[in-house]
Amino acid sequence: MTEELLQIGTIVSPHGIKGQVKVATHSDFPERFETPGKRWLKRPNQEEYELVTLKRGYYVPGKKLYVVTLKEVTDRDQAEALRKSKLFVDKRDRPSLEENEYHVSDLINLAVIDQQTQQTMGHVVNIYSAGNDLLLVNLDSLFIQQQFAHHASVKQNVLIPFVEEIVPVVDLDNRQLEVNLPAGLLELNS
Repeated sequence: MTEELLQIGTIVSPHGIKGQVKVATHSDFPERFETPGKRWLKRPNQEEYELVTLKRGYYVPGKKLYVVTLKEVTDRDQAEALRKSKLFVDKRDRPSLEENEYHVSDLINLAVIDQQTQQTMGHVVNIYSAGNDLLLVNLDSLFIQQQFAHHASVKQNVLIPFVEEIVPVVDLDNRQLEVNLPAGLLELNS
């Protein structure tokens, strides 16, 4: 079932006395917390997923949190029991994107190819938002040895700005993206 679901948030605490919960978001799509409907819940240390119904939710400005009401949770004790639980949606319910927009889960594990040499540099392991998105790329050991034998301090994990000038090609079908790195960018990560 895990392959069919996308994690959208983590319940961090109860909110009030009527069973509402605060959810730290892992999603750029507010409708996942504001639009009523079915969601999946996975409690800590449990293997089973529970089907729950989101009744309503709203964003807490500046906190990257939503306060949500689940139909099945009616008091503070029930809400407290959900602390650290994960919320999921069905992958088929993903919002459609504009051209050159991507779901984070689609970018993870993409091969990173140097556009000039066509050499595989590594793989995307995470994405961070910091003004522009940054790709966290785990460089292949072979690539480091070949490219930086003279520069022993290049790190295994490097940040690459996810902007069109540096990442001109994202090929989801072939599970890769091509980068055109400015001189010295990888050394700056060291």
